[in-house]
Amino acid sequence: MDTQFIRPQAAELVRRLKEPRRFIQSISGARQVGKTTLAMQVAERSKLPGHFASADEPTLRAGDGWIASQWEEARRLAGAARNKSALLILDEVQKIPRWSETVKGLWDEDTRARRKVKVVLLGSAPLLIGRGLTESLAGRFETLHLPHWSFTEMRQAFGWDLKRYLFYGAYPGAAPFIRQPERWSRYIKDSLIETTVSRDVLLLSRVDKPALLRQLFEIGCAYSGQILSYRKLAGQLNDQGNITTLAHYLDLLAGAGALAGLQKYTGSAVARRRSMPKIQVFNTALITAQSGMTMREVFADRPALGRLTESAVGAHLLNAAAGGECELFYWRHHNHEVDFVLRKGKKLVAIEVKSGKAPGVFPGMEAFAKKFKPTRVLLVGKGGVSVETFLSASVARWFR
Repeated sequence: MDTQFIRPQAAELVRRLKEPRRFIQSISGARQVGKTTLAMQVAERSKLPGHFASADEPTLRAGDGWIASQWEEARRLAGAARNKSALLILDEVQKIPRWSETVKGLWDEDTRARRKVKVVLLGSAPLLIGRGLTESLAGRFETLHLPHWSFTEMRQAFGWDLKRYLFYGAYPGAAPFIRQPERWSRYIKDSLIETTVSRDVLLLSRVDKPALLRQLFEIGCAYSGQILSYRKLAGQLNDQGNITTLAHYLDLLAGAGALAGLQKYTGSAVARRRSMPKIQVFNTALITAQSGMTMREVFADRPALGRLTESAVGAHLLNAAAGGECELFYWRHHNHEVDFVLRKGKKLVAIEVKSGKAPGVFPGMEAFAKKFKPTRVLLVGKGGVSVETFLSASVARWFR
């Protein structure tokens, strides 16, 4: 990634590293959202002597000893520094066996010896990193969530307008290729989709049917924005598997920051888990790169544009939810439906997305409002808040 654009999360991480009290800092996020770039920018701005190492380089890896050797280099830098402090950045740390136990031991040694090695951990499998932190490093870490890039960030970094953002999504590394659409599509499929499905997801859990997982991902991207029963979803797959397996694989794809199944908003947590999922991508590039359609064809096809617009709004909300800003659901009862429901504490926001001409009446919104009394009902699109305005605003704005 050659952009020098600095994401807002960088300032927060620099602030944390300057605090007297030490915590292990974990940057969590999907593949290609700029975790390594952010960490290097933070290292430069922190003014600390630092050591960066990536476990993605197999020639440097030697089991448990690899982490210890990187840690010793950071200790050496700290000992030579005027303020006796140094920064250690470990990338793709989840690829090291028993990494969390090793980090815990070294961190506790430094704590007892009052060494001031500050540690940042990165990884392309957010759930796996989170699992190691909570199991072995409780009380010793903070997590900084790095979502997919927003419309505002892509506009500031690359000068994109709304049309480009809707079609090309939010992978900064792919931005230089958009003038060569076929090359852009190959990059998304080969460097992002293939590595996410074949490498990141398979690290999270045992996957007995990798081909089924891949088919689920492809079909899920094609059906983003639609509510599908697991039985209907299974009917689209060559190797149908069972409903429990499909639900598990969908959870794994969500954990990798690729594709999620939104739950229906109800008053019961059990009922939500039993509901049919609404499929939603984290990044619209995952739809268009596999669609075979050009940008011009998508914008000339009203149904396709409508689905893409709703998925872009959904991705904006899903990334906010993944970062803990809110909870995200959909709602449907008989013929009444609401595209998205946001919840934060006791506040609810109901959102309907319309890319074409909006009707005068929204029976789904009216039925939801009557039943649940939301804080706000919001129309995104013609007749309401423009898509560009909505994607440019923080999700927190709609709860005020």
